[in-house]
Amino acid sequence: MSTREVHSGGCQCGAVRYRIAGELGYPHICHCRMCQKAGGNFFMALAGTRNEDFLLTRGEPSWFRSSDPCGRGFCAKCGTPLFFKTVGSPYISVTIGSLDDPEACAPVSQDGVESRVSYFDRLFGLPERETDRSDLPGGTAAVGRSNHQHPDHDTAAWPPREDRS
Repeated sequence: MSTREVHSGGCQCGAVRYRIAGELGYPHICHCRMCQKAGGNFFMALAGTRNEDFLLTRGEPSWFRSSDPCGRGFCAKCGTPLFFKTVGSPYISVTIGSLDDPEACAPVSQDGVESRVSYFDRLFGLPERETDRSDLPGGTAAVGRSNHQHPDHDTAAWPPREDRS
């Protein structure tokens, strides 16, 4: 008996959530200029699934047509890039970073390398450090205690109701 993969994900604020009941295919990072602009970063990490395996479980994304055949779905409330869709395609791609478990989807390829930033290969040699917000009142712990980000799992409702007792 085989079981189907199940993945879930959503935006930073929790207004848009989705579930995938099937394979995430061709995980890759794309360096093309459109993906750089859409992600506001050096590249965008994407993985595809069949339309019939994809389900929105909360909210509706907004869409921007980055070209005539391509659309990019995002959360209008928090701005998180979520989806890439080509008109007429039987597939939709999700941003790997929006998955609740991005570790489950390691990229296998780099696309759009003609637009890759020249210093990309040197990024992984930079010094490393853990998150430190000692510059804020209460430090890093204060950021964690005041976190408004949706958790990395489905919730019955979001945002949680405030305790009014």
